[in-house]
Amino acid sequence: MTTSITTAKRASHQVTFVVLAVGVGAYALLQSLVTPVLPTIQAALHTSQANVTWVLTAYLLSASIFTPIVGRLGDMRGKKKMFVIALIALAVGSLLAALATTLPIMIVARVIQGVGGGVLPLAFGIIRDEFPSERVPGAVGLIASLTAIGAGLGIVLAGPIVSALNYHWLFWIPLIMIALAALGAAFLVPESENTTPGRINWLTAVLLSAWLVALLVAVSEAPTWGWGSVSVIGLIVAAVVIGVVWVLVEARSANPLIDMKMMAIRAVWTTNLAALLFGVAMYALFAFLPEFLQTPSAAGYGFGASITKSGVMILPQAVFMFLVGLVAGRLAQRFGSKLVLIVGALIGTAALLILALAHTQEWEIYLATALTGVGFGLAFSSMSNIIVAAVPREQTGVASGMNANIRTIGGSLGAAVMASIVTAKVLPTGLPVESGYTNGFLLLAAAVFLCAVAGVFIPAIGRHPVGGNLEEPEVALRHGELALVPGGTVVGDESE
Repeated sequence: MTTSITTAKRASHQVTFVVLAVGVGAYALLQSLVTPVLPTIQAALHTSQANVTWVLTAYLLSASIFTPIVGRLGDMRGKKKMFVIALIALAVGSLLAALATTLPIMIVARVIQGVGGGVLPLAFGIIRDEFPSERVPGAVGLIASLTAIGAGLGIVLAGPIVSALNYHWLFWIPLIMIALAALGAAFLVPESENTTPGRINWLTAVLLSAWLVALLVAVSEAPTWGWGSVSVIGLIVAAVVIGVVWVLVEARSANPLIDMKMMAIRAVWTTNLAALLFGVAMYALFAFLPEFLQTPSAAGYGFGASITKSGVMILPQAVFMFLVGLVAGRLAQRFGSKLVLIVGALIGTAALLILALAHTQEWEIYLATALTGVGFGLAFSSMSNIIVAAVPREQTGVASGMNANIRTIGGSLGAAVMASIVTAKVLPTGLPVESGYTNGFLLLAAAVFLCAVAGVFIPAIGRHPVGGNLEEPEVALRHGELALVPGGTVVGDESE
């Protein structure tokens, strides 16, 4: 009888994981599928190059605003319920985008899709609530890796999809996945019994939205408007001022949207710092490596690759991210998530140095993209595990949401700075000079190395004790480290 009950529980967890993976994978695809084919969308919607970038910016802004809010609502109202709602928003946005014939409709569709950004923190919360504790690190690591895998696959698949069908299928295909995930979540995923009574503090939500919009618009438009322009400087100043006000209001609120005490836990803020630096490198690489590979060799560098061929050259990154995601949880249990993060960041640094200093042969690109897959996969999964372990169960959604948000901010900043460096000097043909890419890749390598340095300051997370009961968290101090002890996950910080 015990065996049959255990088997039934295991099957239920497997089904839940598949549903979560499909939903998160579809969300990740929507992040990147449109990036390589923006010129195609620009021509189809009869708009300018400057205006079509809002197809990306609108999605980014919306996701940044809604991810922590939806995560908080999940902690309060039920993670399954909010997961289904987030998937419905993704589905509605994808349907509208697939049918869009004008830029304003496409932008509205992308804003609606951004509401679905909450699927990631909600998935982490569902895993923490519903899975056996010994399986949480592996499941969280693989779901976290899926976001990076999906983003990488989007760049790989965009060309073949547009060539074989048309750009509308960049939204139809994720829509099919989202619909299946929504149905699966509604009927197969159990609702968590762990909820936190409370309400959304809309003042702090508005303040959070305001400084995020100001900051992300500034860094997204800086390469076009100029970093020294009045508009960019004004937006950055506004973001800083509103951000300070937001922190002060949250700290004094009896019902904060984001608990500042939680954000001050050493394991949380150091991991968020690592996420910011990691985001700088990963999303900038996704945006600019295809452009580098597609540069005609007549420019003195590049491979003149088609969209499809450049996707094939980047494919090892997604493949190795997936393979690493399968074992990242076990590695974290054996060696600790902190060490996995540091090692992953160092491997990523080596890969970016190869791209910067040795990028004339195709095998060098394949080696570099394979290594970025390994390094980024390890770092990505370990950060999510650290955040999940570092906060109380009832704050999993909002903490994971803010970590994802901070990574997105890093990505926006990295892409904007990379664009400024790459386009600083151009050839008579209008193409960037090779040194622009070299310097840009060196910058990204420095960011990932600093991510490893930030990882050194993250409190260590002890390994699961054999046979230990980790059902409920207990807080204890052991030289300022996070440790796992019989009876619970110990989340320690010398400042507490």
